[in-house]
Amino acid sequence: MRAETRNATAAAAVFLALCAVPFFAGKFAIYLTMRIMLLGIFAVGYNLLLGQTGLLSFGHGAFYAAGAYGLGLFGARFSTDPLLGVAAGVAAALLLALLVGYLCVRHTEIYFAMLTLACGMMAFSFFWNAREITGGDDGLIGIVRAPVSLFGGIELPIGKDGQFYFFVLFFFALSVWAAHRIRQSPFGLALAGIRENARRCEFAGVPVRRYRLAVFVLSGAFAGLAGSLEALLESNARPFMAHWTHSAEPVLVSLLGGLSSLAGPLVGGAIFVAMREIIQRFTENWMLWFGILLLVIILGFRGGVVGTLSALFRKTVAPGEG
Repeated sequence: MRAETRNATAAAAVFLALCAVPFFAGKFAIYLTMRIMLLGIFAVGYNLLLGQTGLLSFGHGAFYAAGAYGLGLFGARFSTDPLLGVAAGVAAALLLALLVGYLCVRHTEIYFAMLTLACGMMAFSFFWNAREITGGDDGLIGIVRAPVSLFGGIELPIGKDGQFYFFVLFFFALSVWAAHRIRQSPFGLALAGIRENARRCEFAGVPVRRYRLAVFVLSGAFAGLAGSLEALLESNARPFMAHWTHSAEPVLVSLLGGLSSLAGPLVGGAIFVAMREIIQRFTENWMLWFGILLLVIILGFRGGVVGTLSALFRKTVAPGEG
């Protein structure tokens, strides 16, 4: 079986399994699966920047928060329609990513990481202190899940978690498909070339800074999408969405699952959320044990869980079968 066929079959099986969750699982499992999908959207977008382009950002929480606050403020002042709110959240994240990216992509490696960290913490400070706009440390509360208005006057309710689940699933599937198309496009191949040797790409005529800015903005849009969906899920937007500790989550998830593939951040996100929930149930010092287990997995699986398992599979598959 060809690799493309195997990947398409696996993706279809996962999608069907996700569609079945609300019909067979309890409320907590539905909620947990939505959290995994939100982190998956955040992580696949982030991996376009880190895994595909080789740029490490510690400021993506700012775009996540911009999406959440963008949706909340749009709903409070204009319309509570979820699709319009999500579009407003993504637009807010795009604009912020364009501003931050323009300042940061002139630098690389540790300088880029530190600049994004500084911009992210400035955004956190703004969300925390601008009480008249953002609600300060209380955040924006009471964000409602109004019905989704479609063409022809059709309205789809998403007030219950079982209904909202499919709203999240739609954007999750759309995000994974979009990330796959970006990775396989000429634009994605140019990003991979920049990751391997940016100077040689410049000599070949590739506008490296423009490409870095473009992928930074795209990655910020994914973060804004995840943030706007979380605002609807939790009915609030919080300043700590912009904190650097939240920005570290997609980094850990990418390292955990693997940087080199699209499936890596998705698998890493599922492991990350599930492991955190399980450990929290057994000990008050869950952060200590959670950190130890993350360290063991990341060091034990040098290419991430997906990368390591893929390498083992390639070694055991019959010659010529793949």
